[in-house]
Amino acid sequence: MKSLIELVATVAIAVGLAFLIQAFVVKPYRIPSPSMIPTLAIGQRVLANRLINHPSVGDVVVFHPPAGADPITPVCGDSNEGNGHGQACARPTSAESSQTFIKRVVGGPGDRIEVRNGHVIRNGVPEKDPYIEPCGADSSCNFPDPIVVPPGDYFMMGDNRGSSDDSRYWGPVPDKWIIGVAFFTYWPPDRIGFL
Repeated sequence: MKSLIELVATVAIAVGLAFLIQAFVVKPYRIPSPSMIPTLAIGQRVLANRLINHPSVGDVVVFHPPAGADPITPVCGDSNEGNGHGQACARPTSAESSQTFIKRVVGGPGDRIEVRNGHVIRNGVPEKDPYIEPCGADSSCNFPDPIVVPPGDYFMMGDNRGSSDDSRYWGPVPDKWIIGVAFFTYWPPDRIGFL
């Protein structure tokens, strides 16, 4: 009887620890769209480190976007400024969406961002972006008028630059809406590895 009680206690503690780890440390996510191709494919699964909410440029992050990302036509800031007129969206709506997105950080607080043919120019320096799916010369790939990322915010873009709903349209993401940094892909088996 004593060994049965030990077994039940051990299983209960293990399950409890697993729930705590998922709730506060590492959480799995499924990629729902083609916005991160070629880095991440639709249906691929990743783990995100929930202890990091101040990512670095180049990190792939899981976050809640501004509520402006919810509609079919994205809303830029509280006044719909800048969106699609030569300048990326410089300010998000004030409300947080309940959706969960995964994108790459291409600019941090205070960075000056412009986008030319899908390539980010950060503080006057073109990003090294061998991971992106190239973009054409259409308007979704060109926002040549620079914006400055507000303090505490991060500018996010999908690696599939021509097919990504991202900060270009609904603005930077406040650090308090960042869930964590994706660091490992565990499904499908042929794509297992660190990001």
